[in-house]
Amino acid sequence: MTDKTYNGWTNYATWRVNLEIFDGHQLSDFPFDQGASDDAELIDQYELSKALKDYVENYIYGEGGGDNNIAVAYALAFLSDVSWYEIAGHMIEDAIEESSH
Repeated sequence: MTDKTYNGWTNYATWRVNLEIFDGHQLSDFPFDQGASDDAELIDQYELSKALKDYVENYIYGEGGGDNNIAVAYALAFLSDVSWYEIAGHMIEDAIEESSH
């Protein structure tokens, strides 16, 4: 079996999306139900992962984009390999580390 990890991430797609889209962002940049707390340790990783996926898909569709656009179809195929849960976990860990300083 071939190792498909990339730079410490699950795969190339996850690494690249995290680097090119989410690098430098904070949890507060993404709309999702955080509950009543701003404590990063209490954030639901699954809910954040869904919000991150929605954010990128909305970015891909942009204005006038749609399912009949070949570029959108290729982009969505690439995004299907992204581990959104892994990126969400990474963002939560960064927020926890940042709040402890």
